[in-house]
Amino acid sequence: MTNAELFSEGLNLMFAGMGFVIFFLLALIYAISFISSLINRYFPEPIPSPTPKTIQPAVDDLERLRPVIAAAIAHHRRMKGQN
Repeated sequence: MTNAELFSEGLNLMFAGMGFVIFFLLALIYAISFISSLINRYFPEPIPSPTPKTIQPAVDDLERLRPVIAAAIAHHRRMKGQN
């Protein structure tokens, strides 16, 4: 075989391999999307109902954290004074 024939066979093999890989990846993408649509159709996620416990104003969180923040600052100042 000449170098030109070897090069030609190499290119054919490369394009055949790349074509097979692209085909396989596209088939995999379609299979995953099909399975995902089946799962979403037969096993939908439940819609969470809002409860009064989950709906609270942000001010309540700040009021609960205020003593914790003040204690952390006081602890830091105490530790800094000891060094």
